[in-house]
Amino acid sequence: MKNYILFDNDGVLVETEMWYYRASAEVLYEMGIAMDEASYKEIMVNGLSSFVLAERAGFDAVSVEKARHRRNELYRHYLQHEDITINGVNEVLHALSRRFRMGIVTTSRRVDFELIHRNRGIVDMMEFVLCVEDYARSKPHPDPYLKGLECFHATAHEAIVVEDSERGLRAAVAANIETVIVKNDFTAAHDFSQATHRIETLEELENLLDF
Repeated sequence: MKNYILFDNDGVLVETEMWYYRASAEVLYEMGIAMDEASYKEIMVNGLSSFVLAERAGFDAVSVEKARHRRNELYRHYLQHEDITINGVNEVLHALSRRFRMGIVTTSRRVDFELIHRNRGIVDMMEFVLCVEDYARSKPHPDPYLKGLECFHATAHEAIVVEDSERGLRAAVAANIETVIVKNDFTAAHDFSQATHRIETLEELENLLDF
């Protein structure tokens, strides 16, 4: 029986994946580097930074860090000015909170996470939020989800992960946690063959967990 749910954030609870890609691609373009969605998704699956392309192109560490700072500023601009709401999320979480203990495990920086969730009400239903600063190695390593289990004082078989990316799925599988993949158009081409379940929308999760 499952008592705990560990949610990914980007692409599951809010629609931010495309805007992070767009901010990264725009800054790289300013550096003379073209990065299409396919290239970005391959980099993302392996848990790398898109600025590895700048490093490969010969840019020094100082230039790469300046570009990363510019990307972060542009991403925050998008977060503040674009609609990143996924309809129905709050209602689903409210229903699930009556039966499950829940937490968020994200690769987002905490400063971005707090901007994303300002006045959104989602965090109010969570026991904790783990951001990239809170664990040693990021997804696809198991560290983020193992830390989530520690926060719950739970075993892997008592929990389930909700993800939308192959990188996140690989992290959950490495932590031996069953995983539900919720469809997201941006990551639809990823390999989800190791997923325990796949759903079209988060609204399906409540019925799925009635087992």
